[in-house]
Amino acid sequence: MELYSIMDMLLPFDWARYTFMKHAFLAILLVTPLFGLLSTMVVSNRMAFFSDSLGHGAFTGIAIGVLLGAVSPLVSLVLFSVAFAVFITYIKNKSTASTDTIIGVFSSTAIALGLMIMSHGGGFNKFSSYLIGDVLSITAEDLQALLLVVLVVLGGWALLFNRLLVLSLNSAFARSRGINTFWVESLFAAILAVVVAISIQWVGILIINALLVLPAAAARNVTNNVKAYQLLSVLIALGAGLTGLLLAYYWNMAAGATIVVISALVFFITLALKSRFRR
Repeated sequence: MELYSIMDMLLPFDWARYTFMKHAFLAILLVTPLFGLLSTMVVSNRMAFFSDSLGHGAFTGIAIGVLLGAVSPLVSLVLFSVAFAVFITYIKNKSTASTDTIIGVFSSTAIALGLMIMSHGGGFNKFSSYLIGDVLSITAEDLQALLLVVLVVLGGWALLFNRLLVLSLNSAFARSRGINTFWVESLFAAILAVVVAISIQWVGILIINALLVLPAAAARNVTNNVKAYQLLSVLIALGAGLTGLLLAYYWNMAAGATIVVISALVFFITLALKSRFRR
């Protein structure tokens, strides 16, 4: 409650009177910088299609939780998403098929399996909210779990960043430097899966991949070094998150979709300015 009192003093606005908006505001402050940070490696390693498949895998995780009779499907959602991400990485490294083909097969199978399980007995409507998400539904307990995820992800990022950076330049060079590319890719995939699984109930399956692509894609248009690239990506994600939340509140729209549209607008603006910043 002390935190809410501080927020009341710092945010003397109409929307800040509501507890659900305070929760949503704190969630945006926690999760959008993560999306901005992780998206730099998603874009640099050409993993946009892979990150999109994680949303489809998460949908199957929800369905399995429902099938097992879990009160909250979050545990099965996280576990299945991590297993799904690591398994795709394993098959991608072992198979001779093209990466986009492998990801496409797993992605389409996962969404079809999830729909099949959830539609059994006509119970799909109860879980259709996961397709759109609702950041305004976040609770104090959700914020605690989100804070734990943020700390874990930042720790993993600190351990993996240099290896991921080398891997994004050239996988053969990374192996020649003694980097176990499979384990680095698997750990990063697992981190992505956890962030997607935790966030999907507030952002929505249909648009969560956009938050893993747009901030870094926009930042890449107007930056020339890694530090500026990461910092700007985080700032774009955070700015779009806060702006989207407030516009969604005042205009009565879906917050996740509004955040994505703001991010897309920033991308097109930076794309138009690209020639001024990058030669």
